[in-house]
Amino acid sequence: MTKPILMAVHEHPRELATIQRELGRYAADYEVIADASATAALERLETLRGTAEARVVVLLAAHAMTGMTGIEFLHQAHALHPRAQRVLLLPWGPRSAIKPILKAISRGQIDRHATLPSRPPDERFHHLITELLRDWQEQQHAQPAVVTVVGERWSPRFHEVRDLLQRSGLSFDFHNADSQEGRSVLERVACPTGPFPVLVRFDGQVLTNPTNEEAAVALGARHSSEEGTFDLVVVGAGPAGLSAAGYGASEGLRTIVVDRETIGGQAGTSSLIRNYLGFPLGIGGAELCIRALDQAWSFGAETSVLRQATGLRVEGDLRVLVLADGTEIATRAVLLATGARYQRLESPGLEALVGSGVFYGGGVTEAQAMEGEHVYVIGAGNSAGQAAIHLAKHAKRVTMLVRGGALGASMSDYLVKAVEANPTIDVEFHTVVIDGQGAGRLESLVLRNQTTGETRTVPAAALFVLIGAQPHTRWLPTSIQRDSHGFILTGQDVAGAAGEDRPARPPLPLETSLPGVFAAGDVRHGSIKRVASAVGEGGISIQLVHRYLSHLRSEAG
Repeated sequence: MTKPILMAVHEHPRELATIQRELGRYAADYEVIADASATAALERLETLRGTAEARVVVLLAAHAMTGMTGIEFLHQAHALHPRAQRVLLLPWGPRSAIKPILKAISRGQIDRHATLPSRPPDERFHHLITELLRDWQEQQHAQPAVVTVVGERWSPRFHEVRDLLQRSGLSFDFHNADSQEGRSVLERVACPTGPFPVLVRFDGQVLTNPTNEEAAVALGARHSSEEGTFDLVVVGAGPAGLSAAGYGASEGLRTIVVDRETIGGQAGTSSLIRNYLGFPLGIGGAELCIRALDQAWSFGAETSVLRQATGLRVEGDLRVLVLADGTEIATRAVLLATGARYQRLESPGLEALVGSGVFYGGGVTEAQAMEGEHVYVIGAGNSAGQAAIHLAKHAKRVTMLVRGGALGASMSDYLVKAVEANPTIDVEFHTVVIDGQGAGRLESLVLRNQTTGETRTVPAAALFVLIGAQPHTRWLPTSIQRDSHGFILTGQDVAGAAGEDRPARPPLPLETSLPGVFAAGDVRHGSIKRVASAVGEGGISIQLVHRYLSHLRSEAG
């Protein structure tokens, strides 16, 4: 197999030689191509497109070139090699000069910008290159795999296992059971017919169709000890919960975070979050949450994933969280950060195909399998925009289905511009999905125009649903007040007395109607559905937990 390709284009020989010299660091594993002509580079890329094994990973182009700008070159190159990361190289100069470049990024015309490398070695330049190569390797599952998964292509369970592994940050390989690679693995572990999915751990341990909990234990995804009394139990390992776990543990609170699935919540399914502070070029939702988890661990927080909470009760000054397996965790305070799930479709035909072409979430796990297909995305929020842009890197065509008449009402401006600028993405307004069909997998959708009432059937390889929000709060006791949609009331929104547990003092800002139980993030009534606000509420909650614990100590004294 030929080496993956790094290509640089610059008209000035000295600068081109400098770029080529710096890229030479990667020559052992990558083919480095340096070209002084944008036109010649495009011709070369056209030739490479016809070469089956050619993989162009990174394209770097000077901003100012004769004949065409660097942006124009990268735009044309993207049409030939849509998976290559596009980097615009800028000369040294004032930062104000990059404003038009940032606009090009927001419109999806380029992926990154960098200053031309200078004196060797230019580690700032290499930081960008290695980051791009790392991201590419992760997409290719090129790093050593913790586990290899073999399953039936359109099996919902196969999708579920891969999705959990992806969001957990565990490296894995996967093969369809009827592929040559899949059959080879199955023969090697003497499980030619399953039951599927078959998981083969790096040391040879084999699990056949394990439960999520069995897989979590075998793969080391659990790290907790539930013994003794905690200062804080966080229910939910999304941005709000991980923020609270990190801040709580860093301030000396014995903290544990539990989640019925894995880390990340809805944010963990986002392919790229670009409006979070400190990441001007964006960060994947799963990566952001994995970093947050590592940070919480470094302060001593415990975590326990795939542990569903089923009850919460009061025992004096303690709060006791009950898990589905009967485990009980005693704590002085609780933070509810269970987030919200995407709204389910009401079509029995579509529900029967969940995991077999119908997916709830952003398609990070399934995107590569959509090569050459026409896929649909339902939704008009940021998550839907991110999903469409990510899927467009692989699918032949992406169609967004929007109930309303505009994207800007619920989607950030930078995403609206990126969607509108992407030639692979179509948007159909005033359109809903009313049904879907397929034999074992999704094959077609029935769409209805809300304005005309017209219905039509269209072929579809996949449907990604990112609409609405349904909080996971039914398991909570009635003493915790919720609004008509199930979102938890906190602070001033809490009504008057809520039973014998209601203290004389008013609830703290994020405190629920049950003293010592707080709520943060999407599960809270009135919250702003953004990662930054969830992280902020998670951090603020720790100050309020400290105030609550001070009340307990003063009352005990």
